[in-house]
Amino acid sequence: MKKLLFSLLLMSFIACEKEPSLQKYFVEKTESTDFISVDMSPSILNIKPDALSVEQQEALKTFKKMNILAFKINEENKSKFDGERTKVKEILKDEKYQELMKFGSGKEGAAVYYVGKDDAIEEFVLYGSKDENGFAVVRILGNKMNPEDFMTLLSALQKSDIDMEQLKPLEGIFK
Repeated sequence: MKKLLFSLLLMSFIACEKEPSLQKYFVEKTESTDFISVDMSPSILNIKPDALSVEQQEALKTFKKMNILAFKINEENKSKFDGERTKVKEILKDEKYQELMKFGSGKEGAAVYYVGKDDAIEEFVLYGSKDENGFAVVRILGNKMNPEDFMTLLSALQKSDIDMEQLKPLEGIFK
């Protein structure tokens, strides 16, 4: 009986592992020369707490880290662009990614998704694509975030002193 139970548990784990997810996509593509990958912790923002409102301080506490993955088009990888963009869009069609807002139309534009419940969001996902430049996916991971925290965090970023050298690889992706 124990062997049967263990086998069923192992098979269900293996079946779950085959489902695509953004996290797996990030891991797979991080080492690819076609992609630019940047991981950011809250410390990169260099925000002085006394420069923030109480709401901004609370929103910042919910933020754990940010992962950025960008496909920047060049002559060598142009043929891979549509396929990679399609893979990301297919992952974002999963019901766990709930669309919050969308900008633009067709193949170009941006969208914001979230994972979790309205009052306990685990992850915000920003996706943007432009035919001549490429696409980027940003995962903002946090703890019990909500849409207001996200907007408040964006306003707090205006008071940050981000080390732009760390973001240099992303330069030009959406000019």
